[in-house]
Amino acid sequence: MGQVDTWKCYHPELNPVAHFIITRPFRRPFLLTTKPNTPRHIKNMSLSLSAPPLTLHPHAHFSPSMSLLRRLHLNLRTRTRPRRLATVSAAVRQDTTLWTPAPLSEVEPAAESLFHVAIDLSDAPDLAASHTRAGQYLQLRVPDSPKPSFLAIASPPKLAAARGVFEFLVKSVAGSTAEALCALKRGDVVELSQVMGNGFNIELIDPPNKFETVLVFATGSGISPIRSLIESGFDAGKRSDVRLYYGARNLQRMAYQDRFKDWESSGVKIVPVLSQPDGSWTGESGYVQAAFTRTKQISNPLAIGAVLCGQKQMTEEVTSILVADGVSADKILKNF
Repeated sequence: MGQVDTWKCYHPELNPVAHFIITRPFRRPFLLTTKPNTPRHIKNMSLSLSAPPLTLHPHAHFSPSMSLLRRLHLNLRTRTRPRRLATVSAAVRQDTTLWTPAPLSEVEPAAESLFHVAIDLSDAPDLAASHTRAGQYLQLRVPDSPKPSFLAIASPPKLAAARGVFEFLVKSVAGSTAEALCALKRGDVVELSQVMGNGFNIELIDPPNKFETVLVFATGSGISPIRSLIESGFDAGKRSDVRLYYGARNLQRMAYQDRFKDWESSGVKIVPVLSQPDGSWTGESGYVQAAFTRTKQISNPLAIGAVLCGQKQMTEEVTSILVADGVSADKILKNF
């Protein structure tokens, strides 16, 4: 298929103005045909037409016969029909999400601008059972909000199986569906899509005696699926070095501090990193990637796995640092 040009054709005896398509380069010349009763001065314009010169202006005027215009118009309709069908098909596919109504069981502040949200799935056991791996997510929509929000599931899969509950850490952003969700109360009904994503494929950094070091990185609400991972268990206690670098603006914006003790008892060392700490802070400050660079201690990169979730710049820079130090890219896990 060659280049396609649209040419406008006008002649007082060929009315109204017509458009037709010329495809260049042509596989063979074609003939501008005329009808028997076509005026002589138009018949004289019949010619064998090859590719127009590139210098010819695309709006040059000349007078092809109506039979050619009809054939080209039919050809144009035939060529555009699949595109219209594809558009309709895509619109249908967009409407195939299966939505499940479920009531809220908890909506509580978790940190500044962050909320703990729990949803009761006791009437939706199939949806609860579909959460099988930490790092999976779903869509959630609330009444009177046209746009759904994508949320990573913060609770471990075993909680959904045992109690029929999904828990989320939701950042309230002005004007968003998340803000509307955080304003709801216990008993209000929301709608959930099916669970999506492959989550964190921890099998890639098993067994623990081969991947003795696991470095975990999270910023802001990105700690949500990391909580699911830690509380699901990934044999942290059987590894020699498991660290969580968790970045937030300050301690007031750092969620799950009440869980740190339990996480550390499971074998995960918590390294809080504050980008805007107050004067009393003595821990790591700045950005997560900078804090890691200062303390990384990589001795055997082939024995290292990593898990990342959070701000794009952080995940990209940490990935670059790890790969530059010899860590295999397929051992750096993300949930999207």
